Amino acid sequence: MALGLVLVIEGLLYALVPAQLKAMMQQVQKLSDDQLRIGGVAAMATGVVAVWIVHAAFF
Repeated sequence: MALGLVLVIEGLLYALVPAQLKAMMQQVQKLSDDQLRIGGVAAMATGVVAVWIVHAAFF
């Protein structure tokens, strides 16, 4: 179910703001590997905390 939600959100972004996504992808290419790694770890940690909070609140 979570994967489906990710695909819906990503698909909406590509459908609604394709030019902005292209510009963002060009900016991402300018980042160093360490910057991308830190951003990925931060996003992953944020996702884990969000899942934990939702799970604790509803289950």
